[in-house]
Amino acid sequence: MAAPAPKQEELQPHAVRDQLPAISYCLTSPPPWPEAILLGFQHYLVMLGTTVIIPTALVPQMGGGNEEKARVIQTLLFVAGINTLLQSFLGTRLPAVIGGSYTFVAPTISIILAGRYNGIADPHEKFVRIMRGTQGALIVASTLQIIMGFSGLWRIVVRLLSPLSAAPLVALVGFGLYELGFPSVAKCVEIGLPQIILLVALSQYIPNLVPLLGTAFERFAIIMSVALVWLYAFFLTVGGAYKNAAPKTQFHCRTDRSGLVGGAPWISVPYPFQWGAPTFDAGEAFAMMAASFVALVESTGAFIAVSRYASATPCPPSVMSRGIGWQGVGILLDGLFGTANGSSVSVENAGLLGLTRVGSRRVVQISAGFMIFFSILGKFGAVFASIPGPIVAAIYCLLFAYVGMAGVGFLQFCNLNSFRTKFILGFSVFMGLSVPQYFNEYTSVAGYGPVHTHARWFNDMINVVFSSKAFVGGAVAYLLDNTLHRHDSTARKDRGHHFWDRFRSFRTDPRSEEFYSLPFNLNKFFPSF
Repeated sequence: MAAPAPKQEELQPHAVRDQLPAISYCLTSPPPWPEAILLGFQHYLVMLGTTVIIPTALVPQMGGGNEEKARVIQTLLFVAGINTLLQSFLGTRLPAVIGGSYTFVAPTISIILAGRYNGIADPHEKFVRIMRGTQGALIVASTLQIIMGFSGLWRIVVRLLSPLSAAPLVALVGFGLYELGFPSVAKCVEIGLPQIILLVALSQYIPNLVPLLGTAFERFAIIMSVALVWLYAFFLTVGGAYKNAAPKTQFHCRTDRSGLVGGAPWISVPYPFQWGAPTFDAGEAFAMMAASFVALVESTGAFIAVSRYASATPCPPSVMSRGIGWQGVGILLDGLFGTANGSSVSVENAGLLGLTRVGSRRVVQISAGFMIFFSILGKFGAVFASIPGPIVAAIYCLLFAYVGMAGVGFLQFCNLNSFRTKFILGFSVFMGLSVPQYFNEYTSVAGYGPVHTHARWFNDMINVVFSSKAFVGGAVAYLLDNTLHRHDSTARKDRGHHFWDRFRSFRTDPRSEEFYSLPFNLNKFFPSF
C-alpha cells in the first residue's frame, strides 16, 4: 500500500511588528564613537542637498550674488544645527534632522515678486529688503506651530490617526518628492546615473558578496559613492569634457560652477537680525502661515517614519505635539536669523536611517555639531556644499523611497481585503498625486496657480496647500477614515486602530519612558499625557 502524501506545510503570515527588529542601533543605543562620528558626518552630507538647492534657487531672484548665497547657506546650516539639537533634546527626542523645507519656497517667491520691491535699483539693497520681508513673514508663521504644538491642539488631531490614514500620509511624504529625483539626475546623467548605480551596488549587493566588510559598505555607502563620483566629476571638469557645453550643462555638471567657495567667508558666525530689522506684511504672513501648516502635516508624517526607522514605538500624540511646538520655535529662529526659508523634518535624513539601519539619537546630534561647525568655518563648509546637484538627486532616489516604504509598511496593521480599506487607501493616494499635479501643471503653463483672485495672499494660501502631495493625500485619508463607518467595530479593526491603542497615551506603554522622556528630569515640569 502506497504511503500517504506528506502534508503540505500550512503557510503562516508574517507577524505584525510595531518595531523593526533588523535595526542595528535603535533610538537609545548609540554605536561606538568612531562609527557614530562618521555616520553623523554622513547625515551632514545628506542634508546639504536641500540646504544648498533652496538658496541657490531663491537668492539670485532676490538680487543676491555668490557672496549673499554663501551667507544664506551658512545661516541656514547654522540654524538647522540648532533646531536639530533642540528637537533631539527637548522635542520628540527622535533622530530627526530639522532643515530647510521646499514647502516654504512658493510663498517666498511670492514675496520676491511683490510690487514694492520693483523700484529698487541696487541688487544688494533689493536682496536685503526682500530678506527682511521674508523674515517678518516667517516670524508670524512660526506662531501657528508653536500654538498648535505647545497648547496640545495637535495632540487631539494625532490621536485620531490610525495606521490606515498614516500610510498615505507617510508614503506621500517620500514618494511625493519624485520630481526632485531622476528629473534632476538627468540634468547631468553622466554623473547622476553612476551615482545611483554605485550607491545601490555598495549598499545592497556588495554586503552579500563581501560579508567581512558588508556592514561598512552598508552603513557608509553614501560617503563612499559620493567621494568616488565627485572625484570622477572633477576629472571630467579639469579634463575639458564640458569646455564647449551649454551654460546649463556646465552649471549642473562642472564641480567649479557653484561659486560658493569664492563667496564664503573663512570664519563667520551667523547672528539674529544680521540683515536688519524684519518688516511685516499681513498678506505675506498669511501665505507663509499656510506653508507652515502644510509643513506641520508633512513633518508629522516624517516623524512617524523616523520613529519607525529608529525602531521606537509609535510616537505618542503628546510627544508629537511637543515636537511640533519646537519645530515652530525652529521656524521662529529661521525668521530671526534670516534663512529665507522655513524648517521641517528632513525627509532625506529620515530615509538615511533606513538605508544605514542606524536610528541612534546620538548620531543625529553629532551631525548637528557638524552643521554648526562647518557653517562657522565657511570656506570648508562651502567645499562640501559645492557637490554637483545630480549627485544629490541620485541620493534622493534611494532615500525618498525608504521614507515612502515606511508608510507602506503601516498597511501590515490593516485588513487589505476590506473594501473600505481599499477605497480609502486607493482614493487618498490617487488624489494626493493627481490634485497637486493639476496645480503644478497649471502654474507652469499660466505662470500663476488655479486660484487667481485679486487677493494675492489668498491665492498663495490655497495654491500652497493644494500643491503638497502629502497634505492632500493625508487629509483625504484622515477625513474618510474618521467619518466612513467610524463606529463599526469591524471597520475599527480593519483600519488597524486596535494595534495602536496602547500608544495613544504616554503612560500606557512602558517603552514610552525609555524612548521619549525628556532629559534632566524635565518631565516633572513638562509632563506628557
